[in-house]
Amino acid sequence: MTELMSRDDFRTALETAIKGNTATKSPFSIAWATGRLSRDHLARWAENHYHYVGPFADYLAYIYARTPDHYTDAKDFLLQNMYEEEIGGDRHTDLLIRFAESCGTTRERVENPDNMSPTTRGLQSWCYAVAMREDPIVAVAGLVVGLESQVPSIYRRQTPTLRDKYGFTDEEVEFFDLHIVSDEIHGERGYQIVLEHADTVDLQQACLKICGIGAQMRLLYTTALWHDYVKDDLSREDAEAVLAA
Repeated sequence: MTELMSRDDFRTALETAIKGNTATKSPFSIAWATGRLSRDHLARWAENHYHYVGPFADYLAYIYARTPDHYTDAKDFLLQNMYEEEIGGDRHTDLLIRFAESCGTTRERVENPDNMSPTTRGLQSWCYAVAMREDPIVAVAGLVVGLESQVPSIYRRQTPTLRDKYGFTDEEVEFFDLHIVSDEIHGERGYQIVLEHADTVDLQQACLKICGIGAQMRLLYTTALWHDYVKDDLSREDAEAVLAA
């Protein structure tokens, strides 16, 4: 029978659940980090990414509404995270649209759900389902630990390329700089909430499972961008180099 893990062992298990499916391994992420994407490809990313991260405050709101009142730390974190997404300074989606416009697309195209791929629609639907149906602590594990905590490691590889290879300005890439900092904080707080409140064997196992699924969902979403928008545009040599990395 599985036993309740210590906080240290549980933390390691959560990190391991993500490690095998990090989005940095997708060919789209590799092509981005190595400067093989065009601005058109980045525009298609922005048009899709908006529909994944745009409702993030909504996902958190569903979790917040179902979190027991005595989980004060968890509720405070969820509320603060929602505030930062929507009204704590520049709205995060506005920063994303600013980047999208600098890639050559428009606010209208970004906001139009017809411009997201079926895989992006699946990721968005999965996030809503987790937020509305899972135990709140399990939902935090899936959405904050499994998804949000990956962001700093992804953007640290991609953001320098945006400046050095593509010549974007600091203002145009503010979306990425902001999330390298904020999502590192959010991800760590998500870990601490899960470590504190997943206090039964069943809860720990459910958190581990959904954390791994969350990482897999982001990897599938990012890989679909490669297949839908990029692979047929690259030279054979560049495509083979990306897939071999």
